[in-house]
Amino acid sequence: MAQTVAASQARAPFAGYNAPLLFEEYQTHPRAYDELFVGAGLPHPAFGELMGMIGRLTTPEFMDKRALADLVFVNHGITFSVYSDRRGVEKIFPFDLIPRPVAANDWTHIDRGLRQRILALNLFLYDVYHDQRILKEKAIPAELVLKSKCFRKEMLGFTPPGKQYMHVCGTDLVRDAKGQFLVLEDNGRTPSGVSYVLENRVVMKRVFPRLFKHCKVRRVEDYPQKLRDSLASVGPEGAGAHPTIVLLSPGPYNSAYFEHSFLARNMGIELVLGQDLYVENDRVYLKTTRGPKKVDVIYRRLDDDFLDPEMFRPDSLLGVPGLMRAYFKGNVTLANAVGTGVCDDKAVYAYVPDMIRFYLSEEPILPNVPTHICDREEDLAYTLDRLDELVVKAVNESGGYGMLMGPASTETQRAEFRVKLKENPRNYIAQPVVTLSACPTWTDEGMQPRHVDLRPYIVSGTDTWVLPGGLTRTALTKGSLVVNSSQGGGSKDTWVMEAPATSGGNP
Repeated sequence: MAQTVAASQARAPFAGYNAPLLFEEYQTHPRAYDELFVGAGLPHPAFGELMGMIGRLTTPEFMDKRALADLVFVNHGITFSVYSDRRGVEKIFPFDLIPRPVAANDWTHIDRGLRQRILALNLFLYDVYHDQRILKEKAIPAELVLKSKCFRKEMLGFTPPGKQYMHVCGTDLVRDAKGQFLVLEDNGRTPSGVSYVLENRVVMKRVFPRLFKHCKVRRVEDYPQKLRDSLASVGPEGAGAHPTIVLLSPGPYNSAYFEHSFLARNMGIELVLGQDLYVENDRVYLKTTRGPKKVDVIYRRLDDDFLDPEMFRPDSLLGVPGLMRAYFKGNVTLANAVGTGVCDDKAVYAYVPDMIRFYLSEEPILPNVPTHICDREEDLAYTLDRLDELVVKAVNESGGYGMLMGPASTETQRAEFRVKLKENPRNYIAQPVVTLSACPTWTDEGMQPRHVDLRPYIVSGTDTWVLPGGLTRTALTKGSLVVNSSQGGGSKDTWVMEAPATSGGNP
């Protein structure tokens, strides 16, 4: 009886309309969990009112709203770069107007899990650059960590201001066929994409103004101020309550330069290149028309290798000579801290549940996707025998690069990866194919299910804050599980619902 009532309640928003509705012919994915619908025409009960309002739209009305959204994106210059596209690198970011809602109870679970995870990761980073207790007690193989490409021996014995290493983290979550959230990977170096979260919300408010008056959706607009406050809270000693913060960018040819300029503008801080800064007496200064200005905190969107040609790559023209000397003297905060990339290593990622148990004496709230570490002999043999079934990933690549999608691969591709795995097994992990959840998405074939993931952003200083929602990335190609923008993916606005929506009306 309870199922019948729930179904009738879910069906109600779509009843009583004679005009063709936007979702009238939508069919859920046969194997994936659908983020909006229990079945054909049956929204999840938590989203009944929301879908009732959007579902009132006819296809022509929806297309008019899509045209308006495209115009807003063009006028705002919201772009990203695809380095591999020979036709030109600048692209308007693909955006789908159907939101991806997250129920309030689901978000509470995610928020708790992410806070637990970031706490364990920060404790791990402090430990491996100091006493290395977790390695000595063999909770994690020492060789795996110490030989990671992103482990920085230069950081051994150094404590960043506030003992905070990972100030910003983007943790990628997927939802399996049963509706369970799993962690796919952590992005702890220079995670990107949050500007699209904020701009997507601006576009949705322009396109669906009445929808936001009736639906209780949690705010995302606080992110720039939360990030600024967080960075200010871990300024170096003597910086005071209002430290000078700058955002260090590689420059306009970087794929995320739009985001760099967007964040700097909205945080009210200077956007700088390496040439705008210099070090004198182990302190960092910004060149200004009024003379030098001491810099206290650098939110850097530049990888470790390019930060300081005196310590890392001597050919780097992007960094600041002497920056690491100022850092080690405690005169400037770098966010994220140098060396956090060891947590981006996909082989180290496999041990995060063990970190949580080791440091917090708790079970992980958000489990990992099962992972085979190819540096282990038995895992390598398992992977080689099942290349046509597994997803194989290079441990330090991102953006969908360096990956073999086994079920969609050719024999030639599998042969190439077989050689790579045998030559350098430490550089690879393998995971089972997770059928990512799907969400209604507008395509050339009308409204179709497309696979999605979710990247929430965790901001940490003296305390931790999780952006409500995050970046929902969408695989726009039918059947594809690759959601990265660099591989042709798009995005959706993520709506964390505070409570069921109030009575309807047109969106």
